[in-house]
Amino acid sequence: MRTVNGAAILFFFHGGTWLPEVAASRNIVAVATVQAGSGSTAYARLFDDASRFPALLKEAESQAGIHFGRDMLGEWSAGCGAIRQILKAPDSYARMDGALMIDGIHSDYVDGTPGRLESKIGGENLQIWPLLARDAMAGRKSSMVTHSKVFPGTFVSTTETTDYLLKQLRLARRAVLKWGPMGPQQLSEARAGQFLLAGYAGNLGAPSCRPIAQSAVFLKWLR
Repeated sequence: MRTVNGAAILFFFHGGTWLPEVAASRNIVAVATVQAGSGSTAYARLFDDASRFPALLKEAESQAGIHFGRDMLGEWSAGCGAIRQILKAPDSYARMDGALMIDGIHSDYVDGTPGRLESKIGGENLQIWPLLARDAMAGRKSSMVTHSKVFPGTFVSTTETTDYLLKQLRLARRAVLKWGPMGPQQLSEARAGQFLLAGYAGNLGAPSCRPIAQSAVFLKWLR
């Protein structure tokens, strides 16, 4: 199997109709997409067997006939369950160079619903993200997270999970006000090394999904 300098592949997990192939082609990146239904748990279950992702990567290289020098993960919304599960395996974590989380990360509330005064976030599903972010901050990997203002009610909002992440990292958001590519308005960001977190306006389904259209720009940053 030959090695092609700069050859990269993106494994993208999402439950929508958007086509990540468009973003990948604009960045000259091979892409493999996976849809597993609704809910992050459905995506996590795909990789309960830690050997499944390395086998998927090996198959992709076999089909392409090349060894990829840069391996990346991407997701929209519930697809974060797949990335979370993949990165729990030390071998898979070591091989991954970058990860893009669009309108993720997801988690649940300790008591199943938000609290009246203060919500308690279940931390088990959030443990891998500070590790990834710290490696990105140190320049060992690349990591980008975007979130909207959607408040689902039945599970933790992406604003809450990113607040949790920034607290773990001891990073603060800075306010920004600018139009991103293809329309969504960016309101905040936190950046350190190769870690970037961007917050967008939008508290309804359609507006919150507009950052998906920016994925070509996001992927370019991740590379």
